[in-house]
This record gives sequence, structure tokens and C-alpha cells, in this order.
Amino acid sequence: MASGDSTSDDIESLKRQLATERSAREAAEARAAEAAAKVTNAEALIAHMRLAIEKLKRDLYGSRSEHGRKLLDQMELDLEELVANAAEDTARAELAPRSERIVPAHTRRHPVRKPLPEHLPRERVIVPGPTTCPCCGSSKLAKLGEDITETLEVIPRQWKVIQHVREKFTCRSCEAISQAPAPFHVISRGRAGANLLAMMLYAKFGLHQPLNRQSAEYAKEGIDLPLSTLADHVGACAAVLQPLVTLIRDHVFAGERIHGDETPVKLLAKTKCHQARLWTYVRDDRPFGGRDPPAAIYDFSRDRSGEHPARHLAGYGGILQADCYGGYSGLYRSDRQPRPVTEAACWAHARRKFFVLADIAAQARDRKKSIVISPIAHEAVRRMDEIFAVERGINGLVPDKRLAVRRDIIAPRVDDLIGWMTAERAKLSGNNDVAKAMSYMLTRVDAFTRFLEDGRICLTNNAAERSLRGIAIGRKAWLFAGSERGGERAAAMFTLIETAKLNGVDPQAWLADVLARIADHRITDLAARLPWNWRSSAPANRAA
Repeated sequence: MASGDSTSDDIESLKRQLATERSAREAAEARAAEAAAKVTNAEALIAHMRLAIEKLKRDLYGSRSEHGRKLLDQMELDLEELVANAAEDTARAELAPRSERIVPAHTRRHPVRKPLPEHLPRERVIVPGPTTCPCCGSSKLAKLGEDITETLEVIPRQWKVIQHVREKFTCRSCEAISQAPAPFHVISRGRAGANLLAMMLYAKFGLHQPLNRQSAEYAKEGIDLPLSTLADHVGACAAVLQPLVTLIRDHVFAGERIHGDETPVKLLAKTKCHQARLWTYVRDDRPFGGRDPPAAIYDFSRDRSGEHPARHLAGYGGILQADCYGGYSGLYRSDRQPRPVTEAACWAHARRKFFVLADIAAQARDRKKSIVISPIAHEAVRRMDEIFAVERGINGLVPDKRLAVRRDIIAPRVDDLIGWMTAERAKLSGNNDVAKAMSYMLTRVDAFTRFLEDGRICLTNNAAERSLRGIAIGRKAWLFAGSERGGERAAAMFTLIETAKLNGVDPQAWLADVLARIADHRITDLAARLPWNWRSSAPANRAA
């Protein structure tokens, strides 16, 4: 018996040791999980603070870099990854197998959650309460109240078929048959409704989702819409909407001042892709207090020849804010008919040339090159930033007030900059990069200083560059234009979508309403369907 008792005691002892080791291991795992959660939360907090600091600096001092927006976007992406990592580690720490675990307050500060939108429908799911008291077992329970936990959920989009039933009647007297006319369809013999067409157009030209991808998505939802059918719909809608494009073009070129720019797009060819161009002209009078609505027009061309802007602006004689592309030079000639275009150069382009030579961060990222910062370029950027800072304060004022501030405050700074740049340029070799940047401005002093004489002129051409930003990103998805007609059709649709955005209108909702109503609308009053008029006359059709 003694031997049996000894063996039993040994087994119990081993069990206790195993339980102790298991508890120690679980505690160690819990501490490791909590440590990992602390580290990742700290990293997320640091990333959040860095992003906040960059945004504050941008608000206080303006963009320190031409790539400032990209920097913030990249930081937001990094923050997204770090927050996701922190949440994952926190969840693991909470699930760690530790019986008596104390989870310390995390260093990451969670933002206060806003309530879910009131306009969304609510579905109540009642969680049954207890029927007896869990403490004493009594069934005499009285309702004290309720706690509601809201969860945001989505229901996949629903497809439906709308049947237009036209009753047919016959006359008992003359036996004539009468019936209401068939409803209007945007596409002849087509079966796609206005909302479907608008969704398709906005996905292709607003979200840059090619038609083959849309067709694949529809197929997953049980809807057979082949690529050829979608392409047919796009072409038909472009033809129907062309009169609105013409009205927007007339509105843009009726402006006193427009912004112009272009971006490369690939044009599919038999042997290789051509480097085609998409041109944009933007009218936006808001910087100098204008009341006319903003709008943007786009044009497509096979190349970057100067004949294209000459054709686009054949009847225009106002102010053109653009970069110093040589193709615009024919527009500024004094003998041009009907009259010459007034040139207004972009200070952002000039600043960019100096900033590249003074950007420490960008050069530090390029490990193949040694870091060489030009003090002259750095000084030029500093002087320009002072001018930009003053200019931001008068944005939105009427031309006379803008001009008064420019003459009193900005003009002396510009004179000092030009004088300093002229003196420094004389000391540098013609092949020096800083000298080339200075020559870019000094050879076009009149164009760069014209804003000091006209309050309508802006300091930069950023309005045109913003209108091309989405296209520059989207072309990575659609890669190229299939033909010249395809490029022209894309330009027309970009015109409609970008103009709607400039006027604060949901492009998809506006396109759906226009496609549904354009057949019944008088052609002489088609301007009522333009985005800025549609917003004021049909508020119920706008997106919330």
C-alpha cells in the first residue's frame, strides 16, 4: 500500500507541476500579448500625432511640398495599417488564456464615435430578456428600461424590373383602337433604366472602373450584361448628353479668365500606343468673388501639338492661366484674331523647380545620390512662400480689394524677389540647375507679375491641375483610350462629371435625373438641366 500511495502522490505532484507550468506559460503569453498591444498602440498613436502635426503645419503655413497632399495620403495609409495592427493585437491580448488578467488602459486614444445617420431606416432586433430572476429565481419581473446597441449594416443592391403597362381600348362606336404612347427609353429599343445607365457611366468615368469589370460584377449578382451591351449603352448616352456638353463649353469660354492644362494618356494603336493628350479648361470665378458657377471642359487629341489649344481657344480672348508650355505662345501674339489671349503664368510651377533643389526629404530617399541642398533654392522657396501666405488671405475677395492688397503688400516682395534673383543669376553658370530655374521666371517676368495688375488673376494654375488629378489616378486602371472617338467620348463624360462635382452636385444622381427627363425637356430650355441649375430646382434628387 505504501508503494501505491507513493506512486499516487508522485502523479498528483506531476499534475500540480504541469498545471503550474501551464499557468506560468499562459501568464507569459498574456504578458507578451499585452506588451505587443502596447507597442502597436504606441506606434499607432505616434503615427496619429505625426499626421495631426503635418495637417496643422499645412493649415498654418500651407503646403511645404508639391507632394504635400501625397505625403498626407501616404501617412493616412500608414496610420490605417498601424491602427489595424493595434486592434488585432489588442483583440489577441483580450483573448489571451489568463484567468486573472488585468488589461491596462491602452495608449491609443479612441475617437468619440458619432451617432449613426438619423435618416437611415432602423430595424429592431429584440433580444429576449430573462423570464426569472437569476438571483432568487422569482418570476415577478418588471421592465425597467432597455439599452440599444446600434450596428451599421448594408444590404446588397437590389435589381428590379419595372413593367410599364399600357392599357389598350377600342371604341364601340367606330371600332378605333387607342392606347397611351410607349414610355421614353434613353436607348432605342434598350431595356436599361436611367438609374442603371447613370450608375454605369459614373462607375466608368467617375470611378474609373472599366466596363469589363462592371460586367463581371453584374454577373456575380445574376445579371447578364455583356461588355458589348454596356459599350452600346455608353455610346448612346454620350450622344444624348452631348447638348449639355456644348452648353458647358460655351459657359466655360464665356469666362473672363480660365485655367488650362493637359495630361498624357495612352492611345491604343496597331503597333504601339501613342502618347495622346487630354486637355482641360476650367472656369472658376470664386477666387475673385465671381458669382457665375464653376465648370470644366475637356478635349482629347492624338498629340501635344500647339494646334490643339489654338483650335480649342479659337474664339477666346480673355485671360489664360497656364504653365509656360510653348504650344500656347500663338495665343498670346498681338496680331491674333479676334484678339490676343492674356498670359498669366503659374507661380506653383516656378516654385516647384526651386523646391526640387531644396527638398531634403526627397533627396534623402534617393540613396543613389548624395544629399546636396542649394541654399539659393531654399531662399527662393522661402521668399515665394511669403507671397503665397499673403495671397491665401485675400482669396475670395472682389478684384479691387485683391488688387489693393497686392499693390501694398505683395508687390514689394515680388520686386525684392526679382531683384535678388537677377543678382544671383548673374553669378551662376548657365548650366547650373538653380540658374535654369531662375531663367524660367526671369525670361517671363511680365507673365509672372501680371497678377499685380489684375485682381481676377490667380497666383497659380492649381484649379486646372485639380481637375486632372482624378484622371491621372484613374488611367492606372483603364490604361489607355481604345480610339480617338473613345478619347473624345471620355472627354465629354469627364466634362459632365467634373462640372457636377465643382458645383457640389452628386454626379450619378444628376445624370440619372437628366437621362430620365431629357426627352420631355424643351431643347430651348436645356440650360435648366445643367448642374448648377439642377441643384437649385431639384433638391430632392440630390444625394444627402
